[in-house]
Amino acid sequence: MVKQKIGIYGGSFNPPHKGHTYSAKAAVEQLGLSRLIVVPSGSPPHKLLPDGGPDAGERLEMVREAFRGFPDCEVSDIEIRRPGESYTVDTLRELKKNYPGAEFFLIVGSDMFLTLRQWKDADEILRLAAPAVTLRRSAGVSELAPELAALGALGVSVETVKNAVIDVSSSELRRGLPRREFAQQSDERVYSYIIEHGLYGAKPDFDWLRFQAYKLLSPERRLHVAGCEAETVRLAKRYGADEDEAREAAILHDITKKLSEEEQLALCEAYAVPLTEHMRKVPKILHGHTAAALAAAKFGVSDDVKSAIKWHTTGRAGMTELEKIIYVADTIEPSRDFDGVDELRELAYRDLDEVTLVYVNTTISELQAAGQTVDTTTFATAEYLKAKVAGTATGL
Repeated sequence: MVKQKIGIYGGSFNPPHKGHTYSAKAAVEQLGLSRLIVVPSGSPPHKLLPDGGPDAGERLEMVREAFRGFPDCEVSDIEIRRPGESYTVDTLRELKKNYPGAEFFLIVGSDMFLTLRQWKDADEILRLAAPAVTLRRSAGVSELAPELAALGALGVSVETVKNAVIDVSSSELRRGLPRREFAQQSDERVYSYIIEHGLYGAKPDFDWLRFQAYKLLSPERRLHVAGCEAETVRLAKRYGADEDEAREAAILHDITKKLSEEEQLALCEAYAVPLTEHMRKVPKILHGHTAAALAAAKFGVSDDVKSAIKWHTTGRAGMTELEKIIYVADTIEPSRDFDGVDELRELAYRDLDEVTLVYVNTTISELQAAGQTVDTTTFATAEYLKAKVAGTATGL
């Protein structure tokens, strides 16, 4: 019977990234492993996990996403379940019981390998598993030579996994994620998890955000959303609004637009969106509310961005600058073509309140002329803006 060859790949994975999966794949291929067990540490003794980071359960879920689809791969919660500090020797002891007769390889980077003999019960670790050191593409084994010789003198055989390390680190990702960087260095499922759960203070990379949003849009709607994004950024520059938040709101404002009435109502139920009688009667206005709820749940947008998305169809009394910018950009973006749009475009860059009021009043008139009911929220928007333009509005 052929002995099972199992690789043990541990770490804090905070967060997991493509470097981890690249090294794992190289180890599986070069060592001829029949199984890979990935072990996120619960409480690593060699390093303190940064404050405010994900808990052990969240790191476990990210690792599961990172290694989803890996053949013959298990992501083990063995160290997370075990109380106290996570010592490799304890993990190997338990895994040996679960896989009697298997040959174990402990997959480590070169830095960790050089300290291996200082680990708790290192002699037992080396009896239970053969070290397998992952090396950079350009690196050989010369820097490891003294340690290899020392272990060789103890009768320990060490495997090397060549071309198994790429230049990406978890600490670099943690620094870059709040700056909308490094989305491409994470598996898409991991990145989505990070954004959805608001980990590491991450803000979505705009290319990634567009890709996610455009998957939910018709081709015609994508053209509109692209135009709205460009117009929104120009208006944000003009009026000193947060350009990044404006861009987020524009990209996401129509993500539920193509859904049916039944699908819109299902989202309202799923995200506890309160429904007015008018919203039930005129379901075409639901998409602002459902898009806002979905944007908050899946893309971690701020309350300001959520609100701008929510009110981009009806407006509301007391609209913020960002809300008015999205409302107006949605109306005047370059693909729009209707009588008076050029005048609105010119007015938009002179007076944001006035252009918003003009279009709100136009909307009310057109709906009434068509015999359609007007949301009371839109009437309230018009009254507020009328007073604000006249200089008599009170803060709401």
